[in-house]
Amino acid sequence: MATEPFEDLLRDLAPRVLSALARRHGQFDACADAVQEAMLAATVQWPTDGIPDRPRAWLTTVATRTLVDHWRSDSARRRREETAALDPTRQPPDPGPDPDPDPDDTLVLLFLCCHPALSAPSQLALTLRAVGGLTTAQIAAAFLVPEDTMARRISRAKQLIRDTGVRFELPTSRDRTNRLAVVLHVLYLIFNEGYTATSGPALTRVDLTAEAIRLTRLLHRLLPSETEVAGLLALMLLTDARRGTRTDHDGSLVPLADQRRDLWDQAAITAGQTLLTRTLGTGPVGQYQVQAAIAALHDEAPTAEDTDWPQILALYDLLTHIAPGPVVTLSRAVALAMVHGPTAGLTALGTLDADDRLTHNHRLEAVRAHLLEQAGDTDAAHASYLSAAQMTASLPEQRYLIRRAARLHPPA
Repeated sequence: MATEPFEDLLRDLAPRVLSALARRHGQFDACADAVQEAMLAATVQWPTDGIPDRPRAWLTTVATRTLVDHWRSDSARRRREETAALDPTRQPPDPGPDPDPDPDDTLVLLFLCCHPALSAPSQLALTLRAVGGLTTAQIAAAFLVPEDTMARRISRAKQLIRDTGVRFELPTSRDRTNRLAVVLHVLYLIFNEGYTATSGPALTRVDLTAEAIRLTRLLHRLLPSETEVAGLLALMLLTDARRGTRTDHDGSLVPLADQRRDLWDQAAITAGQTLLTRTLGTGPVGQYQVQAAIAALHDEAPTAEDTDWPQILALYDLLTHIAPGPVVTLSRAVALAMVHGPTAGLTALGTLDADDRLTHNHRLEAVRAHLLEQAGDTDAAHASYLSAAQMTASLPEQRYLIRRAARLHPPA
């Protein structure tokens, strides 16, 4: 992300401006485009003219004028280029009093972007665009797809939102629970893609992890009594605390057991632990709280050898009942191996071989290789490491897996 001093301000204001316009005028897709125009205008004018005294009102005025131009002219592009928003020689009119803040509007926007009618990739893109305030180019770069591909994805998502006829309002209490689960899942996916990028030259994408944490903080502020929101935020903080030690000086992957724990972000760990302590026992225990508790146990161990693996295994057993799935089974197999030996872990992995959801996922083969190496079967481990390396599009993970294989069978 850009480092201009107003970049964070724009990302914070974008969803509030879009929410205000969508509530007032409807037509979410047109309002979203107008807000993007206003943000573009701000990036052009604010560096020269300075941040306005009422930046939110400034953006609202420019976005509203752009919206009106869309409605009034068949030549919307020409008219937008002639507006004062994109003409640095003209100033926008006095926007009047700053609109009253309405925090529920941002919550409405989150639920709207995570509408169940949208596919998961569309939910991700629309959330980052409308709530995160990222440009199409930034989102495309984050997910390593062409900008025009991402633009079409976002356009289709907005079109689908319009076609559903959904009103800009919070869902009913019954629907809200299901929709909140989708919102949390989208934020979780954004964080995971940032923490371990599925492809590309870098292991992490700090812009995505930071944005996921920012949006989850916002959601927690809007819904402080929702224990799973707090659990997800704690999970992100406790996990992100280790980000800086996951690669070495040349960008190579460093496994958890070999990381410099003294360099972990203690402030983030403390914040996550505090949040988790306040949350546990105050409501139903969900998957994000359990995952946060697992992350906390890793963070609390002064060395890898001091990790409380029996407790971690017990938490994975609980997670298997709360949110069963192949990824949970995969992680539990590692904990099982640490407690009862690699053979027990390999047996658990065998239950995943017929699961189509992991057919093309390198993590199953990577974990198998690690456990085979622990069990002393170096030939099979070597083959699994190379197989896993061929499956991943992440260059740091490829290099790590190939090095592990080479260590078992050094070239002649």
